[in-house]
Amino acid sequence: MSNGFYKNRRLKSFLFFAVCLLVSTIPHIFHFKNFFYITFSISFFIACYGLIVISKNIKRTGIETNNDKKIIDDKLPVLDILVAARDEENVIQRLVERLFNLDYPTNKLNIYIIDDGSADKTPLILERLSRDFSQLKIISRSANAGGGKSGALNYALKFTHGEWILILDADAQLKKDTLQRLFTFVHNGAWSAVQLRKSVINVSKNFLTTCQSMEMAMDAIFQFGRLSVAGVSELRGNGQLINKEVLLKCGSFNEDTVTDDLDLSLRLLLSKAKIGILWDPPVMEEAVENISALFSQRQRWAEGGLQRFFDYGEQLFSKKIEFIQKFDLTYFFILQYALPIISMIDLILSIALFESPSYWPISITAFTLSGIAVWFGSSCKSEGPVLQNLNLMMMLVSLLYLSHWFLVIPWVTIKMSIFPKKILWKKTLHTGV
Repeated sequence: MSNGFYKNRRLKSFLFFAVCLLVSTIPHIFHFKNFFYITFSISFFIACYGLIVISKNIKRTGIETNNDKKIIDDKLPVLDILVAARDEENVIQRLVERLFNLDYPTNKLNIYIIDDGSADKTPLILERLSRDFSQLKIISRSANAGGGKSGALNYALKFTHGEWILILDADAQLKKDTLQRLFTFVHNGAWSAVQLRKSVINVSKNFLTTCQSMEMAMDAIFQFGRLSVAGVSELRGNGQLINKEVLLKCGSFNEDTVTDDLDLSLRLLLSKAKIGILWDPPVMEEAVENISALFSQRQRWAEGGLQRFFDYGEQLFSKKIEFIQKFDLTYFFILQYALPIISMIDLILSIALFESPSYWPISITAFTLSGIAVWFGSSCKSEGPVLQNLNLMMMLVSLLYLSHWFLVIPWVTIKMSIFPKKILWKKTLHTGV
């Protein structure tokens, strides 16, 4: 895509924010008598679809847990595992040792660690590990090579020769039989890509890590439900398996976005490639442990999420995807990105004008659906670290935590409307818990 294609993001961000501003302001200017009934009707509609999506998880009997149909070693494909690592001295040794302990034929498994200009001890650790594991393949890039994580992955693709690519973060932890079960799931579902459910390792570290664990559980519930209802699902970066041929046809990883996984998800959807969601086994990872790291991470996620819709919005309303998929994308775009902006402006105007908020029924509906998904996702049987003592108080706390998106989304949208974007790899610090 041309540079002009991406320059339009600032204009689209401004127009998007302007529309949200207009929508939130109109009720306070014209004071419609029956506006409450309009918002109540919209809330009811939102609740109906949201509950349908969540309810699809009830029948999730788990083709992924069916161990009777495991693929024999001779039929397993050649797999390349790619890990883009920058300054990962705390976790890289543990990762490599565990990857070489996975239950998979050694002649069909290639492990590539991309040292993307690390300034800490990562290169020294990798050099030592390469002597212990002769099959370990280390790819080095300079710190100013460009393209962020996407650039590192695209560079590594030149050296791969497997049929499938598994992308992991440096803090990832997999169960020993994950790869066997993963390809059993691929074979049974004929997927072009699969996202492992993400689970938090340091769930009990503090309040933030506990809430992030519940948030990941909620996300998995919505992901599985959306896939079941509309056939729309998304990759999450860590723990994503992709057929290499499909990946190359989609244009590999986009180096002009801050979230390569979300961008690739839409391109796969437009190419009619199927993304499966594997509930168990999960990929386990560290959650950030302080407010500063949380907001830095969430701003990047929010910006990447908006970028993909601004980049591919016109194509999403073409004949390339089905009506139900268009509806699902529109539904979640409004709830995830438009509602936080509208609600915050509505609240500010209400305080300034001494009036009641106009859109509170929709906001409460969205939070209620999130609470149901949090409860269901945290309570259902799953492998990996689990939440303890999930009660009404913890659910309310998790909803309070989720309200941070109502600050992040408006702030990120305003920034995108004003400042030009430089693609930088703002990595999350991994401590090696």
